Amino acid sequence: MPLTITDQIEIADWELTESFMRASGPGGQNVNKVSSAVELRFEAERSPHLPPAVKTRLRKLAGRRWTKDGAIILQCDETRSQVRNRDLIRERLVALIVQATERPKYRVKTKPTKGSVRRRLDGKKKRGEVKALRGRVD
Repeated sequence: MPLTITDQIEIADWELTESFMRASGPGGQNVNKVSSAVELRFEAERSPHLPPAVKTRLRKLAGRRWTKDGAIILQCDETRSQVRNRDLIRERLVALIVQATERPKYRVKTKPTKGSVRRRLDGKKKRGEVKALRGRVD
């Protein structure tokens, strides 16, 4: 069953690999016996469903989770339920890809006005004079 991200983006099953392992932390016997932690591997670089611009932004957003061969590795061991951890990790992947689909706002560079530059420099000059007058009195 493919994972739907947006109307245009749908991830196929072959792009996702899940592995299960024992979770760390408290939980008593459950932690020692049950493999409830989930590791999800998404082959982002090889994915034909992601546009190049989204892949570039996704690489930046993923950070250390992006591997050298272009995959994203996410882990979850928050709950004691393997099924719930699977759902959580898939939700996180969807949120990450949705965040990568949003184009960043184009920043329009602005230049300070001559008046504001002059006012700033006058203020700095006055402040410097005040500090200069703090010296020892002869």
